[in-house]
Amino acid sequence: MHGILLSLLLAFSCLTPAFAEEPDIEISGLVIDRTLTRFGKDFNFYYSSYWRDLPFTQGFNITLYETVFPQAGTLLSLEVNGVIIYKTHFGRRASPIKERAEQAILLTIDYLAQVRANAMTGDLSSSDDGY
Repeated sequence: MHGILLSLLLAFSCLTPAFAEEPDIEISGLVIDRTLTRFGKDFNFYYSSYWRDLPFTQGFNITLYETVFPQAGTLLSLEVNGVIIYKTHFGRRASPIKERAEQAILLTIDYLAQVRANAMTGDLSSSDDGY
């Protein structure tokens, strides 16, 4: 009985399709929206429109997180591949959302340029979270 089971397993392992050994497909260049409020959604709208206009975003994903503090506003954090590079606070009243999205995209461009420059020069000594 064990011999039959072993020979069946060996037979099926030889029939494994060729695509099963290919590397994983990577999706990048995304802005992932984890915001909760109108301020966060508006920030995401402006930021995403700027992000779409940027060249060379392959290999980078942006995640926007928002933490709500009742009666105090919200804290919005922006991560690039898991590294927080920008934080801002939105109070309960109207805030300059578009200007903050512009500031965030400029910091993102600077961060992406630094990461690419470090990759080209082989500088791995700089800290990922020291930005």
